[in-house]
Amino acid sequence: MTGNKSYDVLKILFDGESFSELDSLVESATSIGFGTVGGVSVYAFCLDNAIDSATCNKLLKVYSLAEKTGCPIVGVFNSDGLQLEGGFELLSKYGELVKSASRLSGVVPQISVINGACLGVAAVAANMADAVIACESSDFYVNAPSDIDINKNASLGTVDVVCGDIEEALSVASDIISLLPLNNLSPLPAFETEEAQQSSDGIIGELSDNIITVEFKKQYATKIKTALTTVGGTTAGIIDFNNSELSSQSAYKAEAFIKLCDAYNIPIITIADSAKTEKGSEPQLLTALTKLVSSYASATCPKISLITSESAGSPYIVLAGKGASADVTIAWDSATASPLSIESAVAFMWNDRLANGEDRKVLEQEYKNTAASVKEAAKSGAIDCVIAKEDTRNKIIESLEMLSSKRETTIARKHSVK
Repeated sequence: MTGNKSYDVLKILFDGESFSELDSLVESATSIGFGTVGGVSVYAFCLDNAIDSATCNKLLKVYSLAEKTGCPIVGVFNSDGLQLEGGFELLSKYGELVKSASRLSGVVPQISVINGACLGVAAVAANMADAVIACESSDFYVNAPSDIDINKNASLGTVDVVCGDIEEALSVASDIISLLPLNNLSPLPAFETEEAQQSSDGIIGELSDNIITVEFKKQYATKIKTALTTVGGTTAGIIDFNNSELSSQSAYKAEAFIKLCDAYNIPIITIADSAKTEKGSEPQLLTALTKLVSSYASATCPKISLITSESAGSPYIVLAGKGASADVTIAWDSATASPLSIESAVAFMWNDRLANGEDRKVLEQEYKNTAASVKEAAKSGAIDCVIAKEDTRNKIIESLEMLSSKRETTIARKHSVK
C-alpha cells in the first residue's frame, strides 16, 4: 500500500480488499492496478499529476494487460495535461497511449471518471472512453482558461453522467461495468429477476427490471432518453424518442448510444414515437440523420422498435423501418404508422377533398384510423406484432429471447465513411 491519494481513490472503486497495485515503487503520483468490481475483473488507473514519461509507461501497462486479458479499464483523471519539460520523447509516449486507447475502443469497456482538472491532452484521452463520468466540481476542456463547467459540458453532450462527488461517480462506473460484458467477445451479464419493480420513469421504467439503470447524456438533447438497463434479466439499451421531433441533437445522441450498444452486442430497443423532423439548419440535420440511419443500418446487435403512439415520415423510416432499423417492429393497437407525415399524406392523397372544403383535421383523423392504422401496416409486413399496451413488457422480453442468438456478418471493410 502506497498511501497516496490516487491509491485511496482506487480503493473506493474495487470490491473489499481485491485491489492489487502495480508498479507501486515507480516514482509517480499515478496509481495503477487490478481487482474486482462487482465481481468483474477490472484494470484501473488514477491520474493525479501532470503526465510525464513514467506516468505514460504505467498507463501503457494497464492498456497492455487489459488487451491481453480482455478486461475493462476505469481511468480516474485529475491532470492539467503533459509535463512541460517532457519534450518530444513525452509526446511520442503520449501518442502510444492514445493509440492504445483507440485500439481497445469497442473491444473492452473503457470508462473515464473526471475528478478535478482534466485539461489539454488529458481531456482528449479521457474523452476517448466509452463512457465519461464527471464530478460536478471538475474542469474538462482542452484550452485553458475556459468558462465551460461540467454542467455546460453535459448540456453539449461531452459528458455522459454528472455526479456530485467521487464516491457517486465510482458507484456509477461500477453500475456500468456490471451492465456491460467483459469484452466484445463475451456474453452479456445475466441478472436474476422476477416481476419488474414499479417505476415512474415512463416507458423505460415500464420495460426495465429496475435493477440497475444508467441514463446517458441526460442533460443533452433532453427530449429523448438513452439508458442502459436490464430487461428480462439481460442488459438492453433503450432509446425513447418520446413523441419529439427528430432533431440533429437527438440524432447525434442516439447515434452515440447505438454505437456503444452495438460494440458490445447489447440489444437496442427503440421507442420510435416521432412523426416530424425539426425545422432549422438543414445541412446539420441532414448530416445528423445520415449518421443516425447509418448507425442503425450497420448495427448487427438485436434491434427492436416499439411504436406506442405515432411514427410517421422520415422518423418512421429511420427509427421503425424494417429495411434499416429493426429486426422486429411492434406497435400498440392504438398507435399509427405512416410512410409520410400525416399532414403530407392527406395533402397528397385527398387534395380534392380539401379543395372541396372538407376539414383538414377531420381528414387527418380519418387517415390515422384507416391507411395509417398499425393494423394496415401489419398486413403489409411493415409491422410484425400489434399488441395491447399491457402486453408490452412480455412481448419485448419474448422478442429479446428470440433474437438472443442473432448472428449477422457484414461485408469486409475497414469502416463506413458516413
